[in-house]
Amino acid sequence: MTAAGVTALPETAQTVADAAADLVVDLEREPAGRVSASVYETGRLVADAPWLGGHGRRLTYLLGEQGPDGAWGLPGGYGLVPTASAVEAMVTVLGRDEPADLTGPPRSTLEAAAARGLTALARGLGAGAPLPDTPAADLIVPALTGRIDTHLARLRDRDTPTLLATHPLPRVDRRRLDAVSALLATDRPMPRKLWHAYEVLGPNAATRDEVGPVDGAVGASPAATARWLNHRRTPDRAARAYLDEVVARYEGPVPCCTPITVFERSWTLGTLIRAGVPVRPSPALVAGLVAALGPDGAATGPGLPADADTTSATLYALARLGRPVDPASLFRYDLGSHFCTWRGEDGDSVTTNAHVLEALGWHARHTREGANRYGARVAALGGWLREVQQSDGHWTDRWHASPYYATSCAALALAGHAPPEVAAEAVDRAVGWVLATQRDDGGWGRWSTTTEETAYAVHVLLGAGGRRRPEAVAAAGLALPHLQVGVTTDPPLWHDKDLYTPLLVVRAAVLAARRLALTEGAARRGGKGPAAPHQGMITSA
Repeated sequence: MTAAGVTALPETAQTVADAAADLVVDLEREPAGRVSASVYETGRLVADAPWLGGHGRRLTYLLGEQGPDGAWGLPGGYGLVPTASAVEAMVTVLGRDEPADLTGPPRSTLEAAAARGLTALARGLGAGAPLPDTPAADLIVPALTGRIDTHLARLRDRDTPTLLATHPLPRVDRRRLDAVSALLATDRPMPRKLWHAYEVLGPNAATRDEVGPVDGAVGASPAATARWLNHRRTPDRAARAYLDEVVARYEGPVPCCTPITVFERSWTLGTLIRAGVPVRPSPALVAGLVAALGPDGAATGPGLPADADTTSATLYALARLGRPVDPASLFRYDLGSHFCTWRGEDGDSVTTNAHVLEALGWHARHTREGANRYGARVAALGGWLREVQQSDGHWTDRWHASPYYATSCAALALAGHAPPEVAAEAVDRAVGWVLATQRDDGGWGRWSTTTEETAYAVHVLLGAGGRRRPEAVAAAGLALPHLQVGVTTDPPLWHDKDLYTPLLVVRAAVLAARRLALTEGAARRGGKGPAAPHQGMITSA
């Protein structure tokens, strides 16, 4: 340890490996996974589950996350969902007249925050920009703005002058929400993925017998589970135990999705192994990944449908760990030109197809029948990824806010598994784009430099074949001070109902990038070990 509670960053490949070993231990120590708290999901518990422990802490958390402009969340439309949730939660509390010992923050503080949030929400809705492609956003925003309007109408007879002085909210397109509500009133089957957003589906959702908790969770979501419990005539002990455990584990605020066991483990292990970091998970952890694969593949969390993304990442991790499983389940998601994340998906995912390419590509190269069974599909899928690449060399995706994540996934999959005649030009263009977008401080990021996005950029430069370009190696060296392995202040960038960070998955990406940079630096110096550390290369313990 050094002064002020900081530790030096790992400076050799071995110390990176030691840090990775600790990370693998953490995978087993907390099997539910580590996910950042969500303003959206926390707001739903404030509104729907004041009976849960930690209610006051959740309100305090919402107040602390509000931005100077009155909104919650990131730019580019990402603030609409969390802002609508936080505002609706606060006006719900104001309408309930909760005692101070329950709410924690004073009523006047909540009213002022809600008024500022209403102004910000009206401004965001009035801008007319399309919503980012986060799950259920087209259901959440109209559902919550409708509830806010109802609450405000009821509060007109109350002493809430600050709220009543705010502008009315602009009209929101409700066609998708109304269509889902009408479908719920019939006996037609519902897409299973919708239960993840059960909390905004309306009263008709309570009439559907097919929805219920799996391992205590409805749709792997605290908000969905709480709303489902409110619709029950009799208590459900498993669902209540799930909620009690989640709020205790996170000490009040909650994430959008938990547990994420299979997702966290497969992404973390695959990322480390791909970069050459040695890992030794326990036999029980590996057996758990094998057991997660059913006829349809694997699901991210309990109550969610199996999907091609989690399935392919799990298959890839198991193959690299020496426990290959036949990838036949992936072909349930084959659309011919590419793969869907799940059947009926709205849109296409670059990163899902990149992970499918890795899973099939490994089997095509390393198993006896793989080349015959999967070789043509691997080449075609590589061609699809090349076709959807942007003209300047990057990719974007529906599961992450940053193009650096999508570009890293696609470039690594192409470089590692597609035929050279398919991959070479696309990967070279991706390396060129990363080089062209490096910031003056040596890092990368969509809005500002972040540790996570810098790690993805280094994976493209050094993990996808950029080593042959001296400028790529030099750029990665400049990024080393940003590749911190401790606590960072990065914003959440992963898409769920709200933006979130899978903390161990991101830590693995940073460790792997640092290992690539250190190893390449040592090789360039003739194996003499890493260069002297950059000044300031420290991070919180």
